[in-house]
Amino acid sequence: MYQVNAEEDALSTDIAVDLAELFRAHRPGLVRLAVLLLGDRGLAEDVVQDAFVALFKRWPLDDPAGAGGYLRVSVVNGARSAQRRAALRLRHRKAEQADRDDGPPADAEALLDEEHREVIAAVRQLPRRQREVLVLRYWSGLSEAEIADTLGVSRGTVKTCASRALAKLEGQLR
Repeated sequence: MYQVNAEEDALSTDIAVDLAELFRAHRPGLVRLAVLLLGDRGLAEDVVQDAFVALFKRWPLDDPAGAGGYLRVSVVNGARSAQRRAALRLRHRKAEQADRDDGPPADAEALLDEEHREVIAAVRQLPRRQREVLVLRYWSGLSEAEIADTLGVSRGTVKTCASRALAKLEGQLR
């Protein structure tokens, strides 16, 4: 019985070390991705943390090399869910208090350099899928194939979304 417990302890230690390494390697980029998708650092960190919890529940992975991709997909899906919840809360608030006008958090703009605010504001005006494609392409540096896999769409859809998004941005930023 002692030998089984020692093996289990060694296994749980290996898992903790592997997850800690993944966390250190992927967390900063995933938080940046989520901030760009959500516009709220606190919420972004929650979404990333939830992605790591989901990864831990699936451990051990069939393909440990795919952990980064799994985390990225989890963050994008978590951001979508957070946006849906936020939109639902906003609709309820508007219905209850039509005259109340809540602005964005006071520190949201302070996180971004002055020169990037206009671009970020324009990106936030894009439809969800176009925004996701641009953020994954130009911020995360993913290829069209990786974006298609992350979003669960075809490469053609990625190309179309990127083209339309860039055309909209060009029009907005003139």
